[in-house]
Amino acid sequence: MKEKPKAVIILSGGVDSTTLLYDLKDKDYYDLYPIIFDYGQKHHREIEAAVSTLRKLKIPPKIANLRLLGELAPSALTRDSIAVPEGHYEEESMKQTVVPNRNMVFLSLAISYAIGLKAEIVFYGAHCGDHCTYPDTRLEFVKAMQEVARLCDWNRMQIDAPYLLMDKAEIIKRGLELKVDYSKTVTCYCGREKACGKCGSCSERLQAFAKNKVIDPIEYDSK
Repeated sequence: MKEKPKAVIILSGGVDSTTLLYDLKDKDYYDLYPIIFDYGQKHHREIEAAVSTLRKLKIPPKIANLRLLGELAPSALTRDSIAVPEGHYEEESMKQTVVPNRNMVFLSLAISYAIGLKAEIVFYGAHCGDHCTYPDTRLEFVKAMQEVARLCDWNRMQIDAPYLLMDKAEIIKRGLELKVDYSKTVTCYCGREKACGKCGSCSERLQAFAKNKVIDPIEYDSK
C-alpha cells in the first residue's frame, strides 16, 4: 500500500480548525500531524478541546509551548490587564483581541515542523470573516506566506488555507455535513467554563449556527 503524503495542520480547538481537521480526515489523502500552540491565551480551554477532538479521532496530539509570544505581544487574549471587549467583530474595540503577528509565528513553526517530518504542506483555518479585524488572515498575507514557504527550504513546501473565502456559517455548514462534534470546540475568548455569549468570537459563532438553523451544543452564560 502506497504511503500517504504527510501534512501538518495548525489546530486551535475552535470551530474553523476543528472543521478543517475533520474535512482533511474525511478526504483521507494526507497522513495528518496536528500541532497545537500554547501561547498563554486566556481561553486555555481551547487546548483541552483540541486534545479531546484528537483523542476522539485517534490522532496523537502535539502541543508546542509558545508562551513567550503571550509575554511579548500584548493582547486582550493574553493579558489579564486588558479586558476582552464585547460586541461584534466589526467594532473598533475588537482590535484589542489581535495577538500581533500570531499567525506568522504559528505558520513559521508549523513549517519547521513540516520540514522535519518531510511533509509537503501546512494547513490552517483562516477564513474571510476575520479579515476586518485580523491582518494575518487576509488573502494578501496568505499569498505572502505561501511564497515564504516555497523559498525557505530546498524541498517543495506549501501553505493552504482552504476556508479563506468562506464565512463562519459556511464552515459550520460543512462541519455539520462531516458530523463535527462542536461540543468539543471552544470559541469564547474569556476562558470561563461557559462561553460568555457577548464577545466578538461568541457573537459570530452564535450567528453562524443560527444561519444554519442549528442549536449550538456548547453552554453559554448568556445569549
